[in-house]
Amino acid sequence: MNGYLGGYATLGLLLLVGAGVFVAAFTANRLLGPRRSADWKLARGAKYETYECGLDPVGGDWAQAQIRYYVYAYLYVLFAVESVFLFPWAVVYDLPGYGVSVVVEMGVFVAVLFLGILYAWRKNILRWT
Repeated sequence: MNGYLGGYATLGLLLLVGAGVFVAAFTANRLLGPRRSADWKLARGAKYETYECGLDPVGGDWAQAQIRYYVYAYLYVLFAVESVFLFPWAVVYDLPGYGVSVVVEMGVFVAVLFLGILYAWRKNILRWT
């Protein structure tokens, strides 16, 4: 499949195969999966009820989560992923011809990380209350 439309034909074929696998999987699930009646939970009794810490669930199922927990998680992921870049730097630093330029680039990178932590600290984002 060469030419201008060859890449699009390959992409279209890949999308068709992906859609076919998707449809085949759901069809196989529908044909081979177990059948349940509409009242299967009532027929099984308490075995399939919600179980939480040995207590019967009381109240609604909606609970408010504070945004600060998401901020902590986001900051952790952000700095954890950025710290992963330190490992390739350590490997490249040892190669000949990369000494000073790699140290300067990593200094800029660590300075940007430090500015991010400083900003979060100044905005009291890192306080756990």
